[in-house]
Amino acid sequence: MEMLRGFSADELEAMICGEQAPEWTREEVLQFTEPKLGYTKESPGFLRFVNVMMSLDAAERKSFVAFVTGCANLPPGGLANLHPRLTVVRKILDPGRDSDSAYPSVNTCVHYLKLPEYTSEATLKKRLMEACLEKGFHLN
Repeated sequence: MEMLRGFSADELEAMICGEQAPEWTREEVLQFTEPKLGYTKESPGFLRFVNVMMSLDAAERKSFVAFVTGCANLPPGGLANLHPRLTVVRKILDPGRDSDSAYPSVNTCVHYLKLPEYTSEATLKKRLMEACLEKGFHLN
């Protein structure tokens, strides 16, 4: 206990509980997020996702983190220390289904975000936030 006296209460909370108000930079999102299965780092859909991540306010970031990980806090060190890494894949929709009407889904245990190819950042953010605020357990 004596060794812990050198830390403030906020520092101890961050070390034990993770980041209470998740923050990230564009560079961190690009470096620590893995686009796969239909997305690459240069894909328009993935770049729309990165732009939306940068536009989120503190409450939206917390909701997003809870949606993709099952916990509203990132580990100490943020996205860099999230293991497994956040993975974004293109969500496959039924033939004829409009991507702008579909919702993203997740596999929280592996931090796996299945994201439809939305036509705009506004639609991506709207659908993502609606999904983040949905309560309940749904198989997808």
